[in-house]
Amino acid sequence: MNAKEQLDKVLDNIEKVMIGKREVAELSLAALLAGGHVLLEDVPGVGKTMMVRALAKSVSAKFKRIQFTPDLLPSDVLGVSIYNPRDMEFHFRPGPIMGNIVLADEINRTSPKTQSALLEGMEESSVTVDGETMAIPKPFFVMATQNPIEYEGTYPLPEAQLDRFLIKLKMGYPTREEEMEVLKRSGQSVSIESLASVISLEELLEIQELVKRVKVEETIRSYIVDLALHTREDPYVYLGVSPRGSIALMKAAQAYALLTGRDFVKPDDVQYLAKFVFRHRVILRPEARYDGITADEIIERILTKTRIPVKRLAGR
Repeated sequence: MNAKEQLDKVLDNIEKVMIGKREVAELSLAALLAGGHVLLEDVPGVGKTMMVRALAKSVSAKFKRIQFTPDLLPSDVLGVSIYNPRDMEFHFRPGPIMGNIVLADEINRTSPKTQSALLEGMEESSVTVDGETMAIPKPFFVMATQNPIEYEGTYPLPEAQLDRFLIKLKMGYPTREEEMEVLKRSGQSVSIESLASVISLEELLEIQELVKRVKVEETIRSYIVDLALHTREDPYVYLGVSPRGSIALMKAAQAYALLTGRDFVKPDDVQYLAKFVFRHRVILRPEARYDGITADEIIERILTKTRIPVKRLAGR
């Protein structure tokens, strides 16, 4: 069975419990394959938790959940060393970050200090407690959810922390037909607890290695850099996409190419993914908000004006 067949099985498995969210599932799986993390912003009740639990079940991953609240402490995320009087030694009790797939629910409802504890682990794939550094098990994937920043009691993530997420997604409400199907399946559909895994963690790690071998032509890399440069030059943009963002777009494109059954990246992959990779990395000036301009609109405008590479790989 090739990688695409395995990944299609994962997506089909997720659809047993999720209705009408195939694109979100594909993009989340692409982020996992690329070794990145996902920021999912939307209102409560649209299936964010169900999505990430179904993904974890499908790939035989250890699932952990962190419910972020204003009083959550960094030790509640990372873990804590507890003194045992019997042997007179401290023993580390790992926190929920020590999982394969971690749901960081409502990450913008906790303090910046606790947010940083999670984001450090995302960046380094390790945590430091009491001066000791411990590696987080592989694969390691965080899907953080946040409520829209207009909601009360939220702490917006700083730009440097937003940059740690490979992509930012919005699930949106289901269509009328999809919501009718949700009601129809309620109480009859496959429960998340009974959802079976379709690939092993070892197979997932092998596919992650295959992603790194997906070919990226020089012209495609140049296209990615041009898109990033244009975000920095836009008059409405205060902070444009950093080099980390360019790397993120290339990795996401490699993963998406493999997901669709190819061993090379096409310009179409870059165009499709640019919005999801760049939207949280483009920080707008106040006048953009006054004029009703969004980051997605600026990215669409940049995609329109940036020359698309036409050279193809030999034999394609």
